[in-house]
Amino acid sequence: MPSDALPWIDIGLLSPVTVGHDLLVSDAAVADALVRAECALVAAYANLGVAPPEVRRDVDHAFGIDEKAGPAVGAGDLDRLAREAVSGGNPVIPLVALMKERVPAEHRVWIHRGATSQDVLDTALILVARRAMEQVGSSLRIAGQRARELAEIHADEVSPARTLTQHAVPTTIGARAATWARGIERALRRVEALEYPAQLGGAAGTLASFVEITGSEDAAASLPTAFARAAGLDAPDAPWHVTRWPITELGDALVQALDALGKMASDVATLGRTEIGEVAEGIGGGSSAMPQKQNPAEAVLVRSAALRAPQLAATLHLASALAVDERPDGAWHAEWPTLRELLRLALGATRHGASMVAHLRVDGAAAARNARMTGGRLVSERLRGVLVPLIGADRFAELLTGDDDLAPRLRALPEAAGLDADALLDPRAYVGLAPRLARGGARDDVGARAGAGADSATPAGPREGVDDAEDARDRRDRMGIDTNGCGADE
Repeated sequence: MPSDALPWIDIGLLSPVTVGHDLLVSDAAVADALVRAECALVAAYANLGVAPPEVRRDVDHAFGIDEKAGPAVGAGDLDRLAREAVSGGNPVIPLVALMKERVPAEHRVWIHRGATSQDVLDTALILVARRAMEQVGSSLRIAGQRARELAEIHADEVSPARTLTQHAVPTTIGARAATWARGIERALRRVEALEYPAQLGGAAGTLASFVEITGSEDAAASLPTAFARAAGLDAPDAPWHVTRWPITELGDALVQALDALGKMASDVATLGRTEIGEVAEGIGGGSSAMPQKQNPAEAVLVRSAALRAPQLAATLHLASALAVDERPDGAWHAEWPTLRELLRLALGATRHGASMVAHLRVDGAAAARNARMTGGRLVSERLRGVLVPLIGADRFAELLTGDDDLAPRLRALPEAAGLDADALLDPRAYVGLAPRLARGGARDDVGARAGAGADSATPAGPREGVDDAEDARDRRDRMGIDTNGCGADE
């Protein structure tokens, strides 16, 4: 059976979120990274003058490392590596034999010289992860940008906020989209801050074999940096063979990314319900039995990945963080499929997440309709501050009973004769800082600019802030409320 013909659920029949997005972590990609790690060690020896320069040239040429494209090993080699990996517990042992068959006899001594299987396998997995994370980061960047665009476009469009599944107070569509964007952007920063160190420590992390081969401790100490440079990875501070932070930090960053996308996907699925209808996915979503439906297919796929990711990261911590001795028995081996599956999920989910938000259709009219659904009760928090001082808590509670329009009730109150009922009940007038949050933040931008000094590139205009304050006072005067949002007599 070909090595990529893994159990049938692995080819996408039951995991559609990864289909078409997992070539970077395929068996072929892992095998290619293993070969490149071995070739990087040969290159490091040559760059330090320990091995003749022609060794690097001939070894690189034998596996196409000196070319710009093409796999280092073929499909038949993958099958062989998969079969022969069983007896030694990892694929590096048969890989070394395969590589020595392919290079000139006089160069074979330099293949895998002084290294242990963990050096090569860890370095290869980091190579695979780095390539995958470049794609994950690109997709997160697009998703964050699209969410920001939604936030800007819909910054002022009112929508009911929901807490514990119920209407709470007004917010805006843009403020909700900005929440998505901030989560994605924070996850992206964490992804971009990851380190990808090569691993080189020899049999038990002491580099003793490399001291013997290079002839000095100083040369052996410089070998990991040369190895990392040849592999295109970060230089390690020391062997991390049982200090597995590169793996656990990678897993945690992946979970944070999927958490952020999962939050957005969950909101899209909820807001797209027929009875809510505030958003809809722009592509896909057909039903086999119900032709009227457009299911939120991409939200479902992203959410499925987000639900699976934390348990995979937990497995990484269980295996990686608690690695024993100088190489653990089974815990190290448990990392490989777990990390690959987590990367696969992230590759697929970030692409679907970016597509989902890029094609998302927003129905502002539906959101406004939903905001009016409870007849003004969406602004009950505001009404309480205005009316309780005038009519008392009991009469206010009675006012809110039922689900009819509150405006006639409010106008019928003698104590509220001086209030503008329509303005008081308008959800657009009680969104707080939601538009500002949608446009980038709730900080006092005027004060921040003033604090930046007279040379600020974007000074506030002479009336900026003043006009806003006067508008706010006008609204308060019209509705009979003071500066703390409560009745003037309170």
